[in-house]
Amino acid sequence: MSETPPETRLADTPEPLTDEAILARFHRTKNQPTGSQTLGFRIVSVSQADKSVEVAFEARAELLLNPMKQIQGGYLCAMLDECMSVACMVASGMTHVAPTAEMKTSFFRPAQPGPIRGVGRVAKWGRTLAFTEGELYDPEGRLLAKATGTAVPTPFKSYKS
Repeated sequence: MSETPPETRLADTPEPLTDEAILARFHRTKNQPTGSQTLGFRIVSVSQADKSVEVAFEARAELLLNPMKQIQGGYLCAMLDECMSVACMVASGMTHVAPTAEMKTSFFRPAQPGPIRGVGRVAKWGRTLAFTEGELYDPEGRLLAKATGTAVPTPFKSYKS
C-alpha cells in the first residue's frame, strides 16, 4: 500500500485510497464519460507509487477508422490524453482532475481496429503543473504512438463512488 503525499489530499479526505480501492471505483462507476465509452476505455491497473496506469481500449472499426481503414490519429491522441489524465487522477490519490494544457504526439505505426493497450504516467507532479507521458501498443506489443503533455491539477470536492 502506498502513501499519498499530504499536499495532494483534500482536507476533508480522511485516509488515502489504496490502489485496489481506486481500481474498484473505476470498475464500478456508472457515469463513464461518453468519450471514454467511444474509445472503448477500460482501466486495467493503477500504481500510486509509480504515478502510472495501464488501460485497455477496444477500438471499434465502425466508430474510429479513417479512409485508409486505420484508427484515425485524433482518436489515438484522445486515447493518449485519457491515459495521461487518469494517471494524474491516480497520482493525486483521486483528489484532483488534470485538464490538459498542451500535448505533443508522435505516431510510429498505423493502429488497427481491436485491442490497444495504453500506459500513462506522471513524470513530475508540481504545485501548479503536472508533466505526463503516455504510450499506446498494439496486441503484439509494438509501439503505436507516444505523447508527452502538461496538465493543470485541479482539486475536486468529491469523487463519486
